Amino acid sequence: MTMSNQGGGRRRPPTIHDVAREAGVSRGTVSRVLNGGHYVSPAAQEAVNAAIRKTGYVVNRHARSLITGRSDSVGFLLTEPQEKFFEDPNFNVLLRGCTQALAAHDIPLLLMIAGTEDERRRISRYITAGHVDGVLLVSSHSGDPVAAELRDAGVPLVACGKPIGQASKVSYVAADDRDGARDMVRHLLSLGRRRIGMITGPLDTPGGVERLAGYREVLGESGVEVDERLIVTGDYSRAGGEAGAAELLSRVPGLDALFVASDLMAQGALSALQRAGRRVPEDVAVGGFDDSPAATATSPALTTIRQPWDRISAEMVRVLLAQIGGEDPSAVILPTELVKRESA
Repeated sequence: MTMSNQGGGRRRPPTIHDVAREAGVSRGTVSRVLNGGHYVSPAAQEAVNAAIRKTGYVVNRHARSLITGRSDSVGFLLTEPQEKFFEDPNFNVLLRGCTQALAAHDIPLLLMIAGTEDERRRISRYITAGHVDGVLLVSSHSGDPVAAELRDAGVPLVACGKPIGQASKVSYVAADDRDGARDMVRHLLSLGRRRIGMITGPLDTPGGVERLAGYREVLGESGVEVDERLIVTGDYSRAGGEAGAAELLSRVPGLDALFVASDLMAQGALSALQRAGRRVPEDVAVGGFDDSPAATATSPALTTIRQPWDRISAEMVRVLLAQIGGEDPSAVILPTELVKRESA
């Protein structure tokens, strides 16, 4: 069907009436197809979809939102300083995966960064005013008030990682941090290393707590005494990894392996080891965590624990859309994988 160009003016965009006429169905049938296809026969649904393709009809989201009370958009909320978004490759990988998963449902994703208290207040007001239907929350630290505020306001919410203290109340998708750490420490032990240092993540984050717990458990099970001098706390930054490795070398110069709780920190640790004249892996075997782009940007390439970012982002979107549809909060824990490269 060709839309008329009345009076030589601009071509009129196709409407829901044009779709109904092309498909040979009522406007109500077209509306039901656009809103999920409930109570529509397969034949009618196919006719409407074919008519949409032929006419080039595009849903007027604003008009539909006035009827449904939904914005038909989702927020990706990062409650970290803006510079962290550009430094840490994990955030970009997760954002890309969530964008692609939502695109399959024709739902746009709005990026929101709230690294300060003022930004958090403004964005919380925006979200609770109904400008997005739900939120994919990426927040490293516990005690983040945004999750509790949005939950209390009834906003559908899914967190990346297990929220400390709120796990039973907030939907989340997480990799199995503890089991991944256990796999890495077992691997380092299998190489004959016994003085294994660790640079943890922040200990007010689920990853920081769980990865350290996995490290302690495997050393204990293997009969290797946990030497507290071999543990320093990091901050998931490259600079934090570099400072942590330098601190460990000053405490225990003879350490022969290093488990670093993120690939970005491991990049910094490798720089510190190189500066101190330690060869990797001959003198010190190094393992990271994430299998982010940082893992293959190092020299030597980093042995690490792979978090299944594609599955994490797809599951976050699936759980959020289910919650927007009225389902209760749920939790998904995904397995990790040891990836062996040259550093260990």
